[in-house]
Amino acid sequence: MELADEITINAPMAQVYAALNDPEILEQCIPGCEELIKHSDTELEAKVVLKVGPVKARFNGNVELDTSGAPDAFSLTGQGNGGVAGNAKGGADVTLVEVGGVTTLKYVAKADITGKLAQLGSRLIQSTAKKLAKKFFK
Repeated sequence: MELADEITINAPMAQVYAALNDPEILEQCIPGCEELIKHSDTELEAKVVLKVGPVKARFNGNVELDTSGAPDAFSLTGQGNGGVAGNAKGGADVTLVEVGGVTTLKYVAKADITGKLAQLGSRLIQSTAKKLAKKFFK
């Protein structure tokens, strides 16, 4: 599955980048996030509860950040285990562009899922992923 979008954020790029790297802010923004632990500047651990169609699962996951292009760009990769509901792994490339104090965030994300979640069908998975992304940026 692949998702791509562009979001306009009414804040300077430095502020957007800082928020995207602040575990307290991320924990509030990630739908269903119960816990987010920052192990280092590039490693995070998350516990998230998600409901996709009839399947509800608690995921334990790890995320690794590559900030070598920061603050204009960064990427992340991760994997999560949802028990019998399935597993997910993937990543995203994010770019930030500031014009007049307003930041445009563009991302391209790819994910592979297995288990019961994968059996739900790509249309349901994709629409749920889009809704979760909108909630995150809201």
